[in-house]
Amino acid sequence: MASNLGFAEEGERMQKPSGSGFGVSESYSELSKLERKEIRGSRGRSGRPSTQGLKIVGVTGEDQGLEMAALTTDGANVMDGTKMKNGELNTSRTESPAASKVVGKKKYRSRSASASSQDSYSSGSYTESSSDEDDVSPRENLQKNSSGSSDFCIKRISQHAYGRREIEIAEQEMPGIMALRHKAKDDKPLKGARIVGCTHINAQTAVLVETLVTLGAQVRWAACNIYSTQNEVAAALAESGIPVFAWRGESEEDFWWCIDKTISAESWQPNMILDDGGDATHVMVKKYPAIFKLLKGVVEESVTGVHRLYQLSQSSKLCVPAMNVNDSVIKTKYDNLYSCRESIIDSLKRTTDIMFGGKQVVVCGYGQVGKGCCQSLKNMGCVVYVTEIDPICALQAAMDGFQIIKLEKVIRQVDIVITATGNKNVVTRDHMDKMKNGCIVCNMGHSNTEIDVISLKTQDLTWEKVRSQVDHIIWPGGKRMVLLAEGRRVNLSCSSVPSFVVSITAATQALALIELFNAPSGRYKADVYLMPKLMDEFVASLHLTAFEANLTELSEEQAKYMGLSKTGPFKPNYYRY
Repeated sequence: MASNLGFAEEGERMQKPSGSGFGVSESYSELSKLERKEIRGSRGRSGRPSTQGLKIVGVTGEDQGLEMAALTTDGANVMDGTKMKNGELNTSRTESPAASKVVGKKKYRSRSASASSQDSYSSGSYTESSSDEDDVSPRENLQKNSSGSSDFCIKRISQHAYGRREIEIAEQEMPGIMALRHKAKDDKPLKGARIVGCTHINAQTAVLVETLVTLGAQVRWAACNIYSTQNEVAAALAESGIPVFAWRGESEEDFWWCIDKTISAESWQPNMILDDGGDATHVMVKKYPAIFKLLKGVVEESVTGVHRLYQLSQSSKLCVPAMNVNDSVIKTKYDNLYSCRESIIDSLKRTTDIMFGGKQVVVCGYGQVGKGCCQSLKNMGCVVYVTEIDPICALQAAMDGFQIIKLEKVIRQVDIVITATGNKNVVTRDHMDKMKNGCIVCNMGHSNTEIDVISLKTQDLTWEKVRSQVDHIIWPGGKRMVLLAEGRRVNLSCSSVPSFVVSITAATQALALIELFNAPSGRYKADVYLMPKLMDEFVASLHLTAFEANLTELSEEQAKYMGLSKTGPFKPNYYRY
C-alpha cells in the first residue's frame, strides 16, 4: 500500500507543499530563499495586513531549538480508569498547554506561518479573532461592554459583532432549541434558577445559553476545554450581559480560575450546574461543599463527567440529584453518532489536507462515536480496523464489515489512529514509537487521557508546531508523528460540529434543567438519573418540523391493543433503538 504522500521517508528530502504544513524543515534553505514574515501587530483590526511591518528575510535553514515548558503538569488526571483520585483541586483530566513545570528538556521548533493560516483552522473563527499568539492575558486586561459591565473575562469584547453573526447563523440550523425557546418564553420555567455552566463555548452552545436566559435563568459560564472556545462568540455573550469567563488557549491556572469565577461572585449563589466533563462539579465538591449541598441538581452530558457522578454516588458523596444526559437515547444516537460521522472528516481535512482514499485507519472503540467515525471513513474509501474490549460492540463492528484487531497488530502500518473510548492510555508511547513516518494521531473521545501525550514530552523528542492545533513530534531518527489538538477532542478543537445535532443535545440539556429545577420535593433523590423517555420523544418531535415530517397517529383501538398512550411514550425504557 502506498505510504502517506504528505511525508518523506526517514532521511529523505522532499519539497515543502504550499500551505500544507508538511515536509522536512531541514531542507527549506534549498527549496526557498525567501520567506514572508509578519511582525506582531502588523495586522489591523480588520484582519488585513498593513503596508508596514512586512519584511522579506533570508532563510538560514538552521533549526532553532527552544526550550518549552511542559504542556501539562504531573498527575493532572483524576481519572484512573473509572476511579477518581481524591487529590488536589487542580488534578484533573484537563491538561494545561501552559507551563507550570518543565519536564525534561523538550525542544520546540515553530514553523513560520502567517496569522491567517493559524486562524483559518480555529473552529470556525474569523481571521485574527481566535489567535493563540496574543501574549496579553485577558485576566490582565479590564474590559467593559457597551452597558458598562465588566463582569466577564474574554479575549476581546470588540469582536462581539462577529460573534453575534455566528450565533444568528447557528440559530437557523437549530430548530429544536429555538422552538423550545419560543414555546416556553412566556412561562419562564427557569425563573429563579442560577446556573453555573461549564461547556464548550461556540455559536451552538451560545444559542443554548441565551435560551436559558430567555426562560428566566441567571447564568455564569466557563469553558470545559481550553482550545474549543470561539473568542468572538464569547465576546457576543459578554456584550449581551452574560458573565462569561473563557478564551481560546487558556493555561491550566486560567482554566480553573475561570470556573471558580462562575461559582464565587458577589450577590451570587448558584443552585444548578450544567456540566460537560465534570470540572465545575469537581470544583464545587472540593472547594464549595456547602454550596454544592444546596443545589437543586446537576446536568451532565459527557462520558467522563457521568463516570465522575457515578463515582460520587457510589462513595456517598453525591448529595444532590443529577441527570445523565449523555446516555439518553436522543443524545447518544444523534450527537455521538451522526455528529461525529460528519465532524471527524472535517477535522482531519482542515488540519492535514489528507486524501482519505486507500488510507489505513484504526478506530479504537466502537461505541456510538466510533460507529460514526467508522461509517464516514469507510465511505471515503479508507481501510478501517476496529479495536474493542466489549464483545457486543465487537460483534456489531464485525457485522458492519470491519476487522476487529488488537492495536499492536496494525500499529506499524496504519496511516491514522483515532481514539473514541473515554478511557486512558489507549495509545501509549510504545505504540507511538512503532508508528510509521507521518502517522496521524487524534482523539474523538471526551477525555484527553486516551493518548499518552505526557510520554511524548521528553528530551529525545522534538515538537514542531505546524499550524494551530497541529504538531509534528519528531523522533531522533527523523520519523514524524502528526498529533492533533494535543490529544483533546479533535472535532471541537480543530473544526466544528453540525448545529442541527447540537440543537438536539441543547434541547435535551435545557429540558433536564427544567425538570430538575421544577421537580417537587422527593421526586429525585441524591442519585444519577436518566432522562425520562417521554422527554426524549419530545426533543425528537421538536426537530421533525425541519424535515416536514408528519407522524402517524394511533387510533384508540391500536393504542389499547399495544397498551400505550396515544401521546407516548411509545417504547419501554429497556427498548434499544
